[in-house]
Amino acid sequence: MTGYKIKDQEGIHFLTITVVSWVDVFTRQVYKDVILESFKYCREQKGLNLHAYVIMSNHIHIIASAKEGYLLSDIIRDFKRHTSKSILKHIIEDSGESRQEWMLRLFRYHAKYNKHNQTYQFWKRDNHPIELVSPKWIWQKLNYIHSNPVRAGIVLNTEEYMYSSASNYLGDEGLLQIDLLNIKKTYGFIKI
Repeated sequence: MTGYKIKDQEGIHFLTITVVSWVDVFTRQVYKDVILESFKYCREQKGLNLHAYVIMSNHIHIIASAKEGYLLSDIIRDFKRHTSKSILKHIIEDSGESRQEWMLRLFRYHAKYNKHNQTYQFWKRDNHPIELVSPKWIWQKLNYIHSNPVRAGIVLNTEEYMYSSASNYLGDEGLLQIDLLNIKKTYGFIKI
């Protein structure tokens, strides 16, 4: 068990949600769509404030908080439970998934070492939550999230990557509606 926990349920947190063994599941659009639909549902029904996100090939970074009356740890737990079940269902039922046998073998292997999962484990248990208590930290993590696809060589500019909130922060409509953070750094507004 890790020492990282969400202590202030109302605070703004940076979280990393990672697929076990860093399996590149999110190279397929169908699995990314599950994530997007789940974020949307959690915003509308579960009390999630989604401030920023990026979906990479094997992990997701988010900046999030909970609306009043909700617990961020419960929202993230439910998000992970639903997305793992939905994605695993797609993998199991999709005979066209060329990596099906390999992925299921890995997910089965990881479930053996987790008393909470009987058959498959999709996500790593730890989300490595970091509470963002200052504008400086928020600014740094926001830029880190949006720069991920650039650092990975997927795009040249942050706003070109569809599966992140970078375009939202530039005033464009992204794939998801998010809860924009309005912070200033000492020398100006957030730059992406």
